[in-house]
Amino acid sequence: MATDYLGHYSPEIQAQVAQLQAQGKLGAYLLKRHPDIHQIRSDRALYEYTMALKNEYLRQSAPLAKVCFDDKITLSHHALGLHTYAARRQGYKIKSKNEIRISSKLKCVPEAFLRMLVVHELAHLREKEHNKAFYKLCQYMEPDYHQLEFELRIYLTLADAGEDPYQA
Repeated sequence: MATDYLGHYSPEIQAQVAQLQAQGKLGAYLLKRHPDIHQIRSDRALYEYTMALKNEYLRQSAPLAKVCFDDKITLSHHALGLHTYAARRQGYKIKSKNEIRISSKLKCVPEAFLRMLVVHELAHLREKEHNKAFYKLCQYMEPDYHQLEFELRIYLTLADAGEDPYQA
């Protein structure tokens, strides 16, 4: 049901999504907006993609130790990506390590959805909480951030219902 992923949207929006899904038009909407899936399949390619975005927008932020697709990230985590930060003390120094893990479920989605999620996780390098500054940073890196988040939620709604428009 649409409310699983669209629960914080207005009842009117949820009703529109449910109606389009019932009419079988929701997948066509996504395919019209985003007809092609990205070609980033390996951890190395994902790392390079993420670092290009980081170098463009967050050059002064903390370094990334690892970026990878992760089979263990599922929707039961209520996440499609995870940013982890570990600080370790080594003598008098504190060493920090940042990692970004993206759900393997996003290997066959449009590039815009992957970009939105990578931008989200990169924003956590500067802003740990989901606050106004966090979303402002997301929009700086991806001006269509909120629309893409909404469309990703629509995609997840369809995928959960077994109606994934990007599966051949």
